[in-house]
Amino acid sequence: MTTIDEKHNASVPSGRLARMARLGSLATGVAGGMIAEGARQLAQGNRPKVSDLLLTPANAKRVADELSRLRGAAMKVGQLLSMDAGDMLPAELTDILSRLRSDAKPMPLSQLAKVLDEQWGKGWNTRFQQFSFQPLAAASIGQVHSGHTKDGRHLALKIQYPGVRESISSDVDNVAALLRISGLIPKSIDYQPLLEEAKQQLHQEADYCQEAAHIRRYQTLLADSPEFALPTVHDDFTTTNILAMTHVGGVPIESLANAPQAERDHVMHLLLGLLFREIFSFRLVQTDPNFANYRYDREAQQLILLDFGATRAYPECIAEGYRQVMQGAVQRDRALMDAGAAQIGFFQAFIKPEQRAAVLDLFEQACEPLRWYGVYDFGSSNLASRIRDAGMALSMEKDYWHTPPADALFLHRKLGGLYLLAAKLRARVDVGGLFAAHVP
Repeated sequence: MTTIDEKHNASVPSGRLARMARLGSLATGVAGGMIAEGARQLAQGNRPKVSDLLLTPANAKRVADELSRLRGAAMKVGQLLSMDAGDMLPAELTDILSRLRSDAKPMPLSQLAKVLDEQWGKGWNTRFQQFSFQPLAAASIGQVHSGHTKDGRHLALKIQYPGVRESISSDVDNVAALLRISGLIPKSIDYQPLLEEAKQQLHQEADYCQEAAHIRRYQTLLADSPEFALPTVHDDFTTTNILAMTHVGGVPIESLANAPQAERDHVMHLLLGLLFREIFSFRLVQTDPNFANYRYDREAQQLILLDFGATRAYPECIAEGYRQVMQGAVQRDRALMDAGAAQIGFFQAFIKPEQRAAVLDLFEQACEPLRWYGVYDFGSSNLASRIRDAGMALSMEKDYWHTPPADALFLHRKLGGLYLLAAKLRARVDVGGLFAAHVP
């Protein structure tokens, strides 16, 4: 058995009271930081505002460190805030929360061993030729380990942190209350839809049996597409809290940033083409844009799809609404775009005409690669920042009409993540040609 380096590990508080106590100590620490900073400022002859005392880098670091220690829903709230509300939050908080997307601390060996004994029973190690206690990766829901079974299989084992599933709703509510009370989230932000989305997404991601079913479904849907590879689920090692899959190779997708142009273009061609198939053919979308969910086998030229916890089914009316929006943007038909956006659920009766027009303007910008003649050069485009700025201007209006439907929030995050990856890889893709294959 391969052992683990314990220096950078942190036990996951698994009971509800233990998790609430951690958040309570965090609130105390934030208050203590305010007092210390206030005293320092007064000693220098300044009269600081309360908001200035709250939004110190030290306090922001306290919040991020504790969310990282709690993992689960607590950490997911920080991740979602950094992705979805980043430009509305103070820079100090945004910068540190963004680290949560890749900075989970693994469980210590003692806690990991307890989880394995509970899930596989005592003596589970006799089934393995080799098991690495050092995780390959650690995230908000669980961590991934490598193991070689005695019958010759190399497995990737996704092991859920203890107590995560049971604490989802209370964690999200408690963390949101803490961030609101502490002043680390401005009062002008309507964060409730984001929190409900976080709960829903976490319950899905914590259901490993459902994720296994999604993997099998995608294997069927992509059976005629050898350019994609997925791991195989191994039922004899899969439990409620452990998902056992074939260990796959490949390189991290973002490591291709300096690969030949043709290779970078090929990868993004596959990813964007898959998204259109998911929306319009499968009506099933893996909505998590995390780069770690993809690897690339350079020798086989295969895109490896890894994580299906945040997979979401889309009703036909929503898929058709997006087809109308995209087709309307390509044809510069605002009436068709308007009809599609209404079908998705963007417009309520009390929306103002200028707000309705602003939403369509935002859709037009997002569909710029679809309207482009030939290949769209993501590397030379500032599309992602323009979409962000336009969306921020609309959402920060004093009488902003309403939050988009959950289906739209999930899909927009996925599309935004792919745009960011395409920009990182400086890819050139005929996005319009990919979409045209799905126009009746």
